[in-house]
Amino acid sequence: MDTPKPRRIFLIRHARPQVSSKGFVSASHARQYISDYDAAEVEEFVLTHEAIPFKDIRKVHCSTLVRSQLTAKAIFGEEVQLIIDANFREFERRIFSLPFIHLPIKLWLIGARILWFLGFNSRGIETFKQARQRARAAAMQLVNEATQETIAVLVAHGLLNFFIRRELKRLGWLQTIKGGSTFVSVNAFEYIPAEITS
Repeated sequence: MDTPKPRRIFLIRHARPQVSSKGFVSASHARQYISDYDAAEVEEFVLTHEAIPFKDIRKVHCSTLVRSQLTAKAIFGEEVQLIIDANFREFERRIFSLPFIHLPIKLWLIGARILWFLGFNSRGIETFKQARQRARAAAMQLVNEATQETIAVLVAHGLLNFFIRRELKRLGWLQTIKGGSTFVSVNAFEYIPAEITS
């Protein structure tokens, strides 16, 4: 009787982008902020986490957004192979039009996200339903990778990672590290296959 190795999945959120969000701004400035955020480099950071088997990780999944890729390189080194996939990009945001109104960036983003969740702010971008379906597909990509390689690592985004976590739990994976959704947070899951009888 063989004892199967546990499968592990690590979900890491990107580091903080180098972009300013101070003051009250118009809708057009809020849209520009999103563009700047998506193109920004990330702040320097140090991640040391005893649960991450750094020496065993040769490839890392990440999104098409630069903050995801820069964070992955900063954590795992320049030699790591990045598997860049649009399936792992963050849920999209669309700033709605409110002429003559100036609000803090955070309020623009929260308002846009709430309306998007409710289905009222998705013109020209994927709907919340489509995004959840993409998160489910992303979770399965990681499950397949972990099944084949025993470990899968994703450096991606807060909201996407949140819904991937929900899907992994639904699939029976046990969350062993609960790091939340802050910048460079680490969440980990483990799945122990049934014993193989020879």
